Amino acid sequence: MSLGVTGYAIAAIGFAALLIVLLIGWQRRLQGALLILAAAAGILWALTLAAQALWPERISLLLVFPAELLRDAAWIGFLWGLLWQARSHQRRPVSRIPARPGPPLPPTDTRFSTLPAAAGNTDPGRPLALLGVAAGVLILGLTTYLLFQPRLPEAWMRVDVLLGGKLLLTLIALLLVEQIYRNTSREGRWAIKYLCLGVGGIYLFDFYMYAESLLFRNVDAGLWEARGFINTLVVPLIAVSAARNPQWSLDVYVSRGMVFHTATLLGAGVYLLLMAAAGYYLRVFGGEWGTVFQAVFLFAALLSLLALAASGRLRAQFRVFVSKHFFNYKYDYREEWLRFISTLADEARHEALPTRVIRALADILDSPGGQLWMRGGGRHFVQVAQINMAEAGDHAEPMDGSLARYLMDTGWVLDVEECISEPERHAGLRLPDWMRDSERIWLLIPLKQGPELLGFVVLLAPRAHRNINWEDRDLLKTAGLQAASHLAQMEALQALSEARQFEAFNRLSAYVVHDLKNLIAQLSLVVSNARRHGDNPAFLKDAIGTVENAVERMNKLMLQLRTGEPGRDIAPVDMGALAARAVNQAQGRAPKPELAHNGEQVLVLADPERLLSVMNHLIQNAQEATPPEGEVQLGLWRDSRQAYLEIRDTGTGMTSEFIRERLFRPFDTTKGLTGMGIGAYESREFVRALGGDLEVWSEPGVGSRFRISIPLAQQQEEAPLPLAGET
Repeated sequence: MSLGVTGYAIAAIGFAALLIVLLIGWQRRLQGALLILAAAAGILWALTLAAQALWPERISLLLVFPAELLRDAAWIGFLWGLLWQARSHQRRPVSRIPARPGPPLPPTDTRFSTLPAAAGNTDPGRPLALLGVAAGVLILGLTTYLLFQPRLPEAWMRVDVLLGGKLLLTLIALLLVEQIYRNTSREGRWAIKYLCLGVGGIYLFDFYMYAESLLFRNVDAGLWEARGFINTLVVPLIAVSAARNPQWSLDVYVSRGMVFHTATLLGAGVYLLLMAAAGYYLRVFGGEWGTVFQAVFLFAALLSLLALAASGRLRAQFRVFVSKHFFNYKYDYREEWLRFISTLADEARHEALPTRVIRALADILDSPGGQLWMRGGGRHFVQVAQINMAEAGDHAEPMDGSLARYLMDTGWVLDVEECISEPERHAGLRLPDWMRDSERIWLLIPLKQGPELLGFVVLLAPRAHRNINWEDRDLLKTAGLQAASHLAQMEALQALSEARQFEAFNRLSAYVVHDLKNLIAQLSLVVSNARRHGDNPAFLKDAIGTVENAVERMNKLMLQLRTGEPGRDIAPVDMGALAARAVNQAQGRAPKPELAHNGEQVLVLADPERLLSVMNHLIQNAQEATPPEGEVQLGLWRDSRQAYLEIRDTGTGMTSEFIRERLFRPFDTTKGLTGMGIGAYESREFVRALGGDLEVWSEPGVGSRFRISIPLAQQQEEAPLPLAGET
């Protein structure tokens, strides 16, 4: 297979890939349709020339000229459409965005918004288009005539006419490319320069080939075979221009990562080919040492390539080049945002959130690091994290200082060098001395949370020098808002954790105070009765037992204060004996409680003193709610799984609303200054911690019924008790 067949086949594949991409992104508008037709004509042209090169004896060279004519007509039509669109934009009023302080925003569309007015308001592409139509008709008519009348005596004449017509079409295409580029504004050239370069390159090569052919009356075979490869090379340039021109109504997208890695591999391949050629030269002309020189040279070349590929600075410079010259926007916002959020949420590095915030913002601009300053709880911003920077030491920025006020009022991303060299652009801003004296500090990014300035990030200069524009500032500002929300959430969680710790401590203190109140009441009763029964041996014996019990409970309270949590002295305890003990202790108050129990042992796993305290509290509440002539009854029974203790009274009762909203609410009491309001809550939480529950039924004017249910000891052993504080 000849090089001509290979080149034209590759060109057909390239234009087919371009056609597929354009069809997928086409939005049913004229300019996109013209480009699609040009790509389709390129496929037909390449296939025709490949077939002619493969079967030259079957396919006449004259059959190639209609395919050439169709391709030229498609490209001239597309180029003329661009020029017509440019004239339409010139006549249409262009709206401008009002100026604002800070970095300027670009106009909405600058592609063709500043075209110079043509004399007489005529279309410069119209004469060229008419001339191209005339040349095309001439070529098509002559080709048709020659196919049916091949025996003309002047063969050189018909060849000259065909080559002259092709040369004229080529010249028209070049003039249209020149008109488009010259009449496009400086800003708009960024979008169409690769199209002009690609199409202009194709027709410049054709112009040279046909001019030489017309001069020597013979088409050079080498140039003819090279056309396929040359047309293939311009396909990526046309695709880039299509992606840069949304007004063509083509949603063509090529990711930055794809371009970066493809260009890297392509560059590495070209580099290795050149090095291989140089190594071959050394081998051929190096004499006896040629093989050695070749091996050493190739190893050094490969090592140099790996060293360059590992260079962070070189990669950063190449990314800047790719973003600047190949894309409509500098950033692939989807990838940037996904990477930013992934860095903030990445806990695999075992870095604190402030450090991850610095890293996420620094990665956007390839900065090697920076510092994060946040509110220190006082009136200053202090450094809380840093990457590749020294500690700030004693430096602190006042929250009412010039820098903080300026960042809060404007919310701008500040270039430190610009602030120093052009202070008039930032009136009222005074950078701190340590920031002005540093040669490494590059940017300041405010972290605003609503109306407050949460802090700011200081970034170091990037590995590759770059100037930031409005797009960089907007991205950094938005990323700073997102980072500020994460940091504010972190502060809120820390405050919540501290509040919970204080809540736990306050709850423990309330429990201790409640138990102390009960102990004081118990000892006060002993002291008041000692005046009347101090010489009674039975009373003294009972008083000593009461004091011993009080001392034991106070020791447990001291243990709770030292450990920070309620004590757990879990052991099998007989609820019947414990209920009888609670009833006996309450006999000094009216109405006297009565216990109904058959004497059967009912074992549960519990702290006996705390369970006794719960019983005492419920009995005391029942007595206080019941008049002296009323009744307080206790009933104890069991089933196969639970032990039940029920306390009934004939007192004032409670409404369902009171039970639902106030009975078990901590620090809510109906006893005035004499109550803590945590007895019922503490009792229920203790019973629930044992795996049971405390239930209440009450009716105003009738009385109340409290039922304690606790799993039997064997049931509790099968299901371990929850930890202290759990329910």
